[in-house]
Amino acid sequence: MPHIHRRTLIALSVAAALAGCGTTTESASTPQGAEAPAPVTIATHRTPAHHPPNHASQANHTSGPKPTTRPQPGSHSGSGLVPSTASGHHVQPQPAPGSCHASGHGELVMPDRRCTPGAVNPAVTQATINRTICVPGYTDTIRPSESITEPEKLASMAAYGYSGRSPSDFEYDHLVSLELGGAVNDPRNLWPEAGASPNPKDSVEDALHRMVCDGQMPLAQAQHIIATDWLGWASSHGVGSASPSGPAPAPTPAPAPAPAPPARSSTPSGPNKPVSEVNCSDFSTHAAAQQWFIAHGGSASNDVAGLDGDHDGQACESLP
Repeated sequence: MPHIHRRTLIALSVAAALAGCGTTTESASTPQGAEAPAPVTIATHRTPAHHPPNHASQANHTSGPKPTTRPQPGSHSGSGLVPSTASGHHVQPQPAPGSCHASGHGELVMPDRRCTPGAVNPAVTQATINRTICVPGYTDTIRPSESITEPEKLASMAAYGYSGRSPSDFEYDHLVSLELGGAVNDPRNLWPEAGASPNPKDSVEDALHRMVCDGQMPLAQAQHIIATDWLGWASSHGVGSASPSGPAPAPTPAPAPAPAPPARSSTPSGPNKPVSEVNCSDFSTHAAAQQWFIAHGGSASNDVAGLDGDHDGQACESLP
C-alpha cells in the first residue's frame, strides 16, 4: 500500500507539471464565474534610423522646377536679319521663276520680302566696323565677280518675272548693301532692282553709311532701315530726290515675247556690237575703254558690260 501511494504521487506531480506548461499558450482558460484579468499591454519603442537631411531635395521642393531655357531665333546684332556666309565664289541658286513680285513705282521699288528679306555678313558687326566697312575700299575685297553675279542676275530676273527683259534695265542690287554689312552673295539679299545706277536707294545707303561710321547711328539700326523701310526713311530725312515715274516694271507674261534685239554701241570710237558683248579686248587703250564706259552710263556702281571688274569706276585698267 505505501508503495502504490508513492507511484500515485509521482504520477500526479508529472500531470501537474504538464498542466503548468499549458499556461504559456496565447489564451489561458478562466474558471467559470471568475472575472477575467485585464490584458497587459507591453509598449515596444523602436529608435528610428538616422538619415542625414537631403538639402537638394528640400531645395527642389521649396524652389520648384527650374525654368527651361528656349533657344532664341537667329538674328544679327538686333537688326532682325539673319547672318549668312554664302560664298561669293560660287553661283548661288535663286527662287523659282515667277515666284517673286516687286512693289512700288519707278525707281522707288521694294523687293518681295518673301524672296528678298535681306541678310547680313557676320564678319561685320558694331565692334568691327572700323576694320571693315569704314575702311575705304573694303567692299572691293569681298564683292563677287561678274562671272558669279551675271548668271545669278538672270535667274533672279526670272524669279521676279522679268525674263526676256534686257539685263541692263536692272541693277543686281544688294538689299543690305555691302557698305552696310550686307551678306556678300546670299539670294535673300540680292534682287533685280529696276532702273539705272546711281539711284535713290544708293543715296540712302551712302547717308546711312556715313552715319554709322561717324557714330551717329548703330549698325543694326541702319541695316534694319535699308532692309525694311528705306523709302520711308528717305522721305522723312529728305534723302533721295527721284520721284515716281510710273509703276514697277510689269512681269513678262507667259509665254514671254521674243526679246528685242540687243542695243548696239553708237559711240564712234567704240566697237560696233551689242553692249552686252563688249569686252576689254575691243579697245586698244584704257582711255578709249573709259570714254566708251562713261558714255554708256558706267560708274563705280554700274558696271556696264563688265568692264569695271573691281567697281572703282575705271574700265579696263589693264590696258595701256
